[in-house]
Amino acid sequence: MLACYTDRLSLHPGETFALHISVENGPCRLEIARVGKAREIVHTQDGIAAGHHPAPVDADRHGCGWPVALEVTTGADWRTGYYDIALTDAAGEQTHHFVCIKPAKGMAGSKAVLVLATNTYHSYNWWGGANAYSNVTGLMTGTVPFDQAMDQAIGVSSTQRPFTQMIIAAPEDAPRLINMRSRGFKEKPWTADPVWMRKHRISPYDGSAGFLNKWEHAFAAWTEEEGYVFDYVTDYDLETDPDLLSAYTSAFFVGHSEYWSGNERAQVERFVDGGGFAAILSGNTCFWKVRWEDDGKTYVCHKWKGFEAEDVPAELATHLWSHRAFNAPEAEITGLSFNFGGYHRLGMCVSRGSAGFTIYNDKHWALEGTDLFYGDILGGEVPLIGYESDGCLFEFGTDGLPKSLTVGGVPENLEIIGIAPVTLGEDPTSGYAPMIPPEKLDVIAGEIYGDPSPAMQQRVLRGHAMLASFKRGKGEVFNTGTTEWAHGLAAKDPFVEVITHNVMKRFGVTKA
Repeated sequence: MLACYTDRLSLHPGETFALHISVENGPCRLEIARVGKAREIVHTQDGIAAGHHPAPVDADRHGCGWPVALEVTTGADWRTGYYDIALTDAAGEQTHHFVCIKPAKGMAGSKAVLVLATNTYHSYNWWGGANAYSNVTGLMTGTVPFDQAMDQAIGVSSTQRPFTQMIIAAPEDAPRLINMRSRGFKEKPWTADPVWMRKHRISPYDGSAGFLNKWEHAFAAWTEEEGYVFDYVTDYDLETDPDLLSAYTSAFFVGHSEYWSGNERAQVERFVDGGGFAAILSGNTCFWKVRWEDDGKTYVCHKWKGFEAEDVPAELATHLWSHRAFNAPEAEITGLSFNFGGYHRLGMCVSRGSAGFTIYNDKHWALEGTDLFYGDILGGEVPLIGYESDGCLFEFGTDGLPKSLTVGGVPENLEIIGIAPVTLGEDPTSGYAPMIPPEKLDVIAGEIYGDPSPAMQQRVLRGHAMLASFKRGKGEVFNTGTTEWAHGLAAKDPFVEVITHNVMKRFGVTKA
């Protein structure tokens, strides 16, 4: 076994982090590289001695407790960004971890900041056995049935353990979480690339989080290619530094930013209300409320079990942000919600969908210079809509354009640009075996509509992804409503690129 973890995930240049290592075939070689448009090696070290330390049976919950094998002092000249930590043992086996280098203290290098969705990394990480979704090891080994594995999800997990490697270091050929073509006539449904996934023994959770060769990496590579300058932080930094965003004009959430803590959300709201710009180039954003304990060593995320797993005041509980107990549905800050969206081109979830937005409001500022007009499809060739998407309820106005309905926190002044049908689950009467883990439709129907009946659950299934924006306080929010936006940039789709350039210009992102 070769594995490692760091004592923290973000730090300023010149600061030191500890590396905890377990290895059977030592010594090890260390390589640290900043990853963006290119891989820039900044540090190498040979002959690292470390012992073999078995993983405790409760490593997923309480961490590994391995001794510090090495302390690494980051260079004062290390640029802000994502830094891959690659460790190779004497037998050639390799493992990865990472740190985020923030800008130097008090010296923001840009007016725009990219917030890495590391809360989501932790939620999906199943190193040691389980994650916030299920007993993944039991599920993958076939020793625990699916329903039982889901019941064995953990609501309290440790950050002091390695990351599952397919989450933190996916290879370049890792498939996207979308079916790249629509389903044929009476064709059996599938998800992503089942042959590749079987070959690499991919769990249902490996593709949903992480940086390397995923959404945030694609965005970082594109922005650097185009000359845009961003500072990097993690969402945990928004939890611990309440004034972090005050140094910036705009904040970007590009990865699968599904999990937000209370302090993180409060800071984003203050930022936008005070005149800041929030660009959400993703989907399923701010869906779950989480909290931190033990100075970032313990991550609490009970998901659906939030009010039964622990006896804490409502303000400390973890559950859907849209739960009525919080009185703070996420759409108040994001404009959209996964409750009104869902999946597209996965399994039987809109299996023959266009995978693009149908444009309605072609006069919106984001479409300037795109050559897009009413009824056009944006991103179908990418495909742009696939894994998870956010939306809202709407009706058509007398002008023929969609108008948001103020249900579930959706703002009245939301400007809807484009729409695509998505669904929160597969129709059990389709005749095809379901492939997407089901959401608790009764809970969503009860919290959003006050009606958990089967009829309302069916209503919940019929959702729409939205491309939209709205003004809040003195600031503004732009939301692509799809996790796949960065893949549109990676594909050099000209329509997606022009829209993103328009967002950069309006939101004050500068070039080097």
